[in-house]
Amino acid sequence: MALLFIPSFFQIWFFSFFLLTVLASEWIEYPSDGFATLTHYSLPLDYIASCGCTADSTHYPTAALSQMAYGSSTAYGPACGRCFNLTLLHTFLSVPPFYPPNTKSIVVKVTDLCPLSTTGWCNATTNGPNAAGNFLNFDLAYPSTSIPSDFFPSNATYYGYTDFGVWNISYGSVACSNWEGWNNDAALGSVTGQGPESVCCAADPTVCPPYCCGYPYSSTQQK
Repeated sequence: MALLFIPSFFQIWFFSFFLLTVLASEWIEYPSDGFATLTHYSLPLDYIASCGCTADSTHYPTAALSQMAYGSSTAYGPACGRCFNLTLLHTFLSVPPFYPPNTKSIVVKVTDLCPLSTTGWCNATTNGPNAAGNFLNFDLAYPSTSIPSDFFPSNATYYGYTDFGVWNISYGSVACSNWEGWNNDAALGSVTGQGPESVCCAADPTVCPPYCCGYPYSSTQQK
């Protein structure tokens, strides 16, 4: 009698990850400013995220960036440690879209990647955007002690809930001197003297060594 082969969860996960990697073999190169989606996720205080930023970085606004824009499938990529100004535009999933009466922005430091998936908001590749039509998704670490609890505007009277989940935003690459944690050396995560296999979050990747941040884009510097 033939034995029925039932793949394990790990085998299914590995095959799915391998397939995603093969199908999305090119990294997304994006302009210094443009449009993206914004979601949020829970990050414990003092947690050292994927690309090696220090525990103190969690005391300031941080975000994960969608994997193919982050530039790596492992720990560090060109976006590790970069800073962006994010501005809320309107909600994506609500009907009708909610346009906040006041403009709200925040400068974040990228400390992690949002894993590539077949669905969801971090699934954009060079072959196509996510469901909102964007190639970048920022996953904000929120709630956070560094971000006001009312950062995300809402209208519970009309919609019946306060968390819209997904926002359309504009983004702009900025020097990390604009980041709230810039004056705290312990929060910057600057690492020097490491080899090309190091995990590294620089004070400002726009001026850091290529082995640390993956600048410029190069297939030999990304994993």
